[in-house]
Amino acid sequence: MEISTDALIAISIIWGFVFIYAVMATMDFGAGFWSMIYLNKEHMKATDIANRFLSPTWEVTNVFIVAIVVALFSFFPGATFVLGTVLLIPGSMILLLLAIRSGFLVFSNTAKERKTLRYISGISGFIIPAILILVLPVTHGGFIEKTDGIYNLNMSKIFSSPNAYSFIGFAILSTLFLSSLLLADVSNVAEEQDAYRAYRKSALITGPISLLFAVCIMVTMRNEANWLYSGMMNDFTWIIASFITFVIAGIALFLPNKSFGQNIGKPRLALVAIGIQYFLASYAYGRAHLPYMIYPDVTVMSGFTEPATFRALFATYIVAFIILFPGFFFFWKMFMRDKRYIRQEE
Repeated sequence: MEISTDALIAISIIWGFVFIYAVMATMDFGAGFWSMIYLNKEHMKATDIANRFLSPTWEVTNVFIVAIVVALFSFFPGATFVLGTVLLIPGSMILLLLAIRSGFLVFSNTAKERKTLRYISGISGFIIPAILILVLPVTHGGFIEKTDGIYNLNMSKIFSSPNAYSFIGFAILSTLFLSSLLLADVSNVAEEQDAYRAYRKSALITGPISLLFAVCIMVTMRNEANWLYSGMMNDFTWIIASFITFVIAGIALFLPNKSFGQNIGKPRLALVAIGIQYFLASYAYGRAHLPYMIYPDVTVMSGFTEPATFRALFATYIVAFIILFPGFFFFWKMFMRDKRYIRQEE
């Protein structure tokens, strides 16, 4: 099926928002989890490291989930109608959990019962991505039923689907892996050796397990969504490239780190390699998914908005990006590169 240039640009924008949110949110949610795990090990300062990352980033992360919803509704109203109908219940659960987690993060720094708030934030931090990722297998087909023009989500099929459980496992382990890798890098900058060792060890454990779940996704996808599996196999080069960057990241964690005591590993290099790995894998998945947005009912073209509306929206997004980009750069420089903040120096 032919896809117009305008529709391809629009779906690329949405997929870009999804990728950015997926990476940032997994780091954000995972940081909350690790903050909970190391809460009673004050000598390691691992919880302090996680909280320093959480404090400025969780609000910025939520900006992108709003951008995804607005862009999807603006560019693809046809697909939004179907997704909004079938995902009403899981979507409401996600919003509720996000609201609860955000509220507890706000009050965790001032409330007396900080430990309780940290536990709630940490637990919701891996439940949310597990529910969020279910949007992907839903779009593969087989879970949405249409009766008298009304779309319904068959929940029993989802909870009996090995592919759905593979996605859930991948979401949770990716959340823990990416966040531990990022926090290892932050610990490296802060020169907190105990915290660095703890997060590096966590990354070495969760990384291979997340890769195992990725393999499970492909195996189960072959039986449940063969059209998508075949498309990804046709672009197998991207998957191989993704695996190579994963190996590079693993090697980076064993390279000598002379600038940081006697520790080993270059977490910044590993983090960049994993970012590239997830981008390559998501590109292979997104490319194979075309032309369907929701198989087999909604294609990119059938759900696309009017060309005149797209051009107006596209111009708006360009202006918004020009305005927001300096702010995001300033944020990154202030909170992610400023050693005075990371080390909490006066």
